[in-house]
Amino acid sequence: MPLTEMQIKHLKPKDKPYRAYDSGGLYLQISPSGGKLWRWKFRKDDKEQVSALGKYPAVSLAQARKLRDEAKAVLESGRHPTAVKKAKKQRNAIDGGNTFERVTRHWMETRQKGLNEKYLRQNLDTVVTRY
Repeated sequence: MPLTEMQIKHLKPKDKPYRAYDSGGLYLQISPSGGKLWRWKFRKDDKEQVSALGKYPAVSLAQARKLRDEAKAVLESGRHPTAVKKAKKQRNAIDGGNTFERVTRHWMETRQKGLNEKYLRQNLDTVVTRY
């Protein structure tokens, strides 16, 4: 029987981690400290695998089901859901501009007050040319 929000809110931690199952391989893992993590269990190449979907309550029941359905579609297309998720995360980091040069430029902009222009330029040249 699928989980409800009310059931999830009333899940209490136990001495050992345990699972509360929803449907389609989706479950909530409850740790002894009280943390609740969404997981999706699936089979790829005749091997059982698990994909992390997020932490409850940041990821609601409805969101977890949507993420499960999206991952299921990726799996049905022949790709591995976890590999696709990692590639997307890496692309977002690069597109988001979290490169070493951009972070360095931001740091230098916040620290430039009171520093010599020549000194700032030398540091930036060093960073850009070496890294």
